[in-house]
Amino acid sequence: MCGIAGIVAADELHPDDTRRVARMRDTLVHRGPDAAGLHADRCAALGHRRLSIIDLAAGQQPLANEDETIWITYNGEVYNHAQLRKELETAGHVYRTRCDTETIVHAYEQWGDDCVQRFRGMFAFAIWDARRRRLLLARDRLGIKPLYWTVVADRLIFGSEIKAILESQLVPARSREAALPELFGTRSLAGSETMFHGVYKVMPGHILWFARGEVGSRRFWDVPVAQKSTKQETRGDQTRRFRQLLEESVRLRLMSDVPLGVFLSGGIDSSAIAALTAKMIGRPLETFSVAFRDRAFSELDYARIVSRAIGAESHEVVIDDRDFFGALPRLIWHEDEPIAHPSSVPLYFVSQLARKHVKVVLTGEGSDELLAGYGKYPRAIFNWQAGGMYTRMVPPWVRSRIANIVARLPPRAARYALRSFLVVDHTIEATVFDNYAALGLSAQRELLSPRLAPLATWERAYGASLAVFNAVKGNATLLDRLLYTDLKTYLVELLMKQDQMSMAASIESRVPFLDHHLVEFAASLTPDHKLSGFLTKRILRESLRDVLPRQILDRRKMGFPVPFGRWLRNGWDQVAREVLLDRQSRERGIIEPAAIERLLARGQGADGRVADAVWSLLNLELWYRTFIDGKGIQTLPAPRRDHLGRRGDGQSFRQT
Repeated sequence: MCGIAGIVAADELHPDDTRRVARMRDTLVHRGPDAAGLHADRCAALGHRRLSIIDLAAGQQPLANEDETIWITYNGEVYNHAQLRKELETAGHVYRTRCDTETIVHAYEQWGDDCVQRFRGMFAFAIWDARRRRLLLARDRLGIKPLYWTVVADRLIFGSEIKAILESQLVPARSREAALPELFGTRSLAGSETMFHGVYKVMPGHILWFARGEVGSRRFWDVPVAQKSTKQETRGDQTRRFRQLLEESVRLRLMSDVPLGVFLSGGIDSSAIAALTAKMIGRPLETFSVAFRDRAFSELDYARIVSRAIGAESHEVVIDDRDFFGALPRLIWHEDEPIAHPSSVPLYFVSQLARKHVKVVLTGEGSDELLAGYGKYPRAIFNWQAGGMYTRMVPPWVRSRIANIVARLPPRAARYALRSFLVVDHTIEATVFDNYAALGLSAQRELLSPRLAPLATWERAYGASLAVFNAVKGNATLLDRLLYTDLKTYLVELLMKQDQMSMAASIESRVPFLDHHLVEFAASLTPDHKLSGFLTKRILRESLRDVLPRQILDRRKMGFPVPFGRWLRNGWDQVAREVLLDRQSRERGIIEPAAIERLLARGQGADGRVADAVWSLLNLELWYRTFIDGKGIQTLPAPRRDHLGRRGDGQSFRQT
């Protein structure tokens, strides 16, 4: 795991571009505290920060081929590099190191841009081909590793994080207000654009090239969702095949010259990875878990069950509200864009804990989107099917009256009814997207200022995600389309969170569920292997019955809840009020102050969507101050003593 950055000119670098790249590189020191490298010639400057994992002595970057005409700066791991090395050496390529970085260089020499098809792993890299005066950027199939870019006049600028691009001082930090409806609706942005005007993502499974001022790109891989298996296999055969592929993926990801552990939440996904890893290593596995002091939001008991069952050496960190809000502003800086999910914050704390013991961790990320692990999938399918019949059989005026009655129910009674076909329009946008939005369109129109409220349209909020949903052709089922959409949108945001929070603590995270061989196999399975009624991840549960305790296999998904709403009701609403209603926020003209007052007043109730809205708006305002206003990392005051009933004695997280 590393940080990369660079500037490539269409003709010739400006005199100070090499110094700019050095600053860009060193902005990413948290991604690579072990070493720094820089290569520059007349047209290109490449920077690299290294977190040493493989070939600790000789794997310095940027790295070149034998005649130094091809240079690479690279972030990630290619797990099949040893097999590729044999093939490349047979073809005549000469190696100087043991690292996978050099395999990428020789693979590019041998196969050109198509080399990416050969790699099994996670990667984001830049290859400068000096003879052709051409830059190649590539990002792995699922988007595990981030990579951003922009073009300024005659130069392409790239980096592992947006802050590195901003550090070039060639790109002004300007927000894209037109993206706010999508950010609020889906928590992230589905396409190549970011919240920064003119700064783009290299999309997962894509390569991008820059030569003589021209930019081009193409996709080299996609989830084969419509290609169902034609093999005559029994359910037992497919379950065994899934287990074999998952074990193979875990085994590949044990490649490391430094200590390695597992993030363990106590859910089935991380427990599966921990149990399989423990069977493959010749020592007790080290596991790392995080929880909140509020036991209603803690999964530590389940994590401990797994640790005992597999004989692991477990480490734990417990945090509270002051830890959470104390870290939040700094983590917004690390994520570059407003934080989508509160779970980013505890992920940072467990990464900090792990860094004291290991350099690499395996995680359970990706299983939910691959195998229908979220409760929203059966609910969305039920709503779509029931809503179709309801719309055909019940007159509009009756449906309208029922919707009004449901809307007046007490919050507890209406918790599920308000998200059902009784009140949701029978469209994909409403049933699948707006129904599970952090801030639905009606709330956006209320909370945004009169200047911006007209932007809150179906197309702006959900058009990009709907385009992904509709891209699936053939005989794909509704579940196939839902999973494909989340793999291409929601998961990309979660992977960015996983990368940025672990890298903030200088630790590499690996995701065995997202090996592309396993992803392709899972995509070929019929929906009943994933979802059976309201039972999620069926094939995963069936494949692991011999390695996981029953309490883990049969438990309901908790989903790492954060007591953000409870904290708001216990004093932190005043902190949110101070941020959202102060002069800076009012003058920004994004939100409607009177609507914010009403929202915070509602926060004393039990409506979880109020907490979601406050979370989104608070993050946005802190992001504006950090990046757009150029004020750097912010701080949040603690609530007054009369709200919390205890002293403000600073951070209080503990480790065991």
